[in-house]
Amino acid sequence: MRKFLLALPILFFCFIANAQNADSIFIKRIADEILLNSKAYEQLRYLTKQIGARLSGSQGMVKAEKWGLKMMQETGADKAWLQECMVPHWVRGGTDKASFIVHGNNQSNKLDVIALGNSIGTGSNGISAEIIQVNSFDELEKKKEQVKGKIVFYNYKFNPTFIRTFNAYSDAVKYRGQGPSQAAKYGAVGVIVRSMSHSTDNYPHTGTTTYDSLYKKIPAVAVGLKDADILSERINAGKVTVRMYTYGHFLPDTIGHNVIGELTGSQFPNEIITVGGHLDSWDPGEGAHDDGAGCVQAIEILRVMKALGYKPKRTIRFVFFANEENGGRGGDKYMSEGKAKSEKYIFALESDAGGFTPRGFGITSTDDAFTKIAKWKELLAPYGAGEINKGGGGSDINPLGKELGTTLAGLIPDSQRYFDVHHARNDVFENVNKRELELGAIAMAALIYLIDQYGL
Repeated sequence: MRKFLLALPILFFCFIANAQNADSIFIKRIADEILLNSKAYEQLRYLTKQIGARLSGSQGMVKAEKWGLKMMQETGADKAWLQECMVPHWVRGGTDKASFIVHGNNQSNKLDVIALGNSIGTGSNGISAEIIQVNSFDELEKKKEQVKGKIVFYNYKFNPTFIRTFNAYSDAVKYRGQGPSQAAKYGAVGVIVRSMSHSTDNYPHTGTTTYDSLYKKIPAVAVGLKDADILSERINAGKVTVRMYTYGHFLPDTIGHNVIGELTGSQFPNEIITVGGHLDSWDPGEGAHDDGAGCVQAIEILRVMKALGYKPKRTIRFVFFANEENGGRGGDKYMSEGKAKSEKYIFALESDAGGFTPRGFGITSTDDAFTKIAKWKELLAPYGAGEINKGGGGSDINPLGKELGTTLAGLIPDSQRYFDVHHARNDVFENVNKRELELGAIAMAALIYLIDQYGL
């Protein structure tokens, strides 16, 4: 008996080693299958080139939902369905334009601009007013007596010292989201925001703004970075007047859908693993990185599991979420319907940071769950995804964590180029690299496999 007891630690170690070896072998099979036979890149080509922009409520969104359901069915989901939710229907309404004139010079200088999402339009007559530049909300407060009747220009730059570019975005995005209402509080008639990017081109980047009900809604646009620098230089030299034309407005809420496919678990069908991205996109580009990439990566996981004959222990749901960009209604609906049905969501993974080379995952979970996932670093590292950080998820799956305590994960791709294309007209298929897209799918599939095998 004593010899047997002394041998137990060795037996346990051998068991763990054999399990890890088996997992490593299967993950290699996943990787080989994806790198040799992936459909993700061509699916993304169709989504971007044949359907294109997919803003909530648009015809592009309707076409994308039909395409998504067909892909789930053809790829081999046990079940596939559309989950209805009401979505906001904001339309751009026309071509956004702006120009400026320097005092004492009647020459009009064009600005490359785009209206912020959910913003109101100027109307066909446009607005014309002197512009005042501020670099922060603190500076706006100091200049508040000068703001009335003017257009406020928020020239807040992405902080280049943040290595993780999402930190720069988090730091700057308040000027897009809150800037119009903060300016309206002091009587501004319009707002121009420096685009949320540190690129070297001049593409303006749109994105949602949120009006405070206490203040008047005023038109708001983003301006390309080169034009932002020119405009700032002219303002610093003297008086500048800007004329803006935008046409954005809301139509009544309309019906949208989450697109859901499912592989039913063989042992624990009531334990649900969710993986996906959001199907909607802003209208100036094709929504290739944001977030067509995340959607086709999710369906590639379904494809590779079917190709390898993998029978999941737990139920895996593949979800294309609706309305992430300007409302979050899809994620809320998925959570609320699951909560009403008392469904047990044990894990949710979202890819919504572009189809670039994977670096790892951000995890929001209990300490025990995080420790368990972190032990899989060695299995994920050969595919570039060995970085496991605390804190992560995604806009669409965050409601699951907040309301139901679900463990959340977000794919972390290399972020250096993401905000070159984010919400801009150059977010197109040609700017997605096939191999990088596939490596992201491998990383996601490997993590989903490990969660399915061992639970949390």
